[in-house]
Amino acid sequence: MKFSFFTFFLLIFIFNSCSSEDEKKFEAYNAEAFAYDLGDSWEVNATTRVKGFAQNQNKENYFASFAYDIDLITAKGDTIKSLISRTEDKSKGEKIMDTDLEVQFDLDSTYAPGKYKIIFHVKDVLSNQTASTSAEFELKE
Repeated sequence: MKFSFFTFFLLIFIFNSCSSEDEKKFEAYNAEAFAYDLGDSWEVNATTRVKGFAQNQNKENYFASFAYDIDLITAKGDTIKSLISRTEDKSKGEKIMDTDLEVQFDLDSTYAPGKYKIIFHVKDVLSNQTASTSAEFELKE
């Protein structure tokens, strides 16, 4: 009887472990940001990768949708909320394992040289899961 009881719980554990494979945690990772001096302003390029998001399939294509806001923490420590807000749809002929989200924006001469931080706040529109990640960059004279 003890052996059957143990076997029963072992089988339940294995079944639950296998079934949770499809439940992936939505994650934003590998954020990078760079600033280029344009003389009287800076161009900032930033990217992050996301994975573990929900997808819908329509015939032969897979679709995912993301809404994201970009916060900027200035060299003085001030936070500019939602400097950039976007919704982006991705589609591909095969299941999408991960994808890039990219932003590009200008900072004028009122932004002082120093270290800045960009924060990606990303929402998987299909699952309502959220994730955040950040990257630092520097404005140099």
